[in-house]
Amino acid sequence: MLDPRAAVGYPPSTQCGATALITILYFAWLRERAGCGEERFELPAGVATVAALLDVLRGRGQGFAQAFAHPRLVRCAVNQVFAGPDTALRPGDEVAFFPPVTGG
Repeated sequence: MLDPRAAVGYPPSTQCGATALITILYFAWLRERAGCGEERFELPAGVATVAALLDVLRGRGQGFAQAFAHPRLVRCAVNQVFAGPDTALRPGDEVAFFPPVTGG
């Protein structure tokens, strides 16, 4: 069932059986270790920040544990804006994880 509030710009509802889905993107060696470049992911109850999401992802298996073992080596963006560990997550967000990038 569609959330009627979505038509007027409100975020999707997470009540009445609707799920709190986000899109997660993995880049470079994070993609290799996670085993995928993109996924739709249902936020577990109580997971409301980037830091909490990282804790959940680390528990998904050896590849994820390796990918996120050193958080200082991972950058994050939520909806294409750089994000820190305390950044709030909401249904429909796009969360990207990538290594630091240097250039000349």
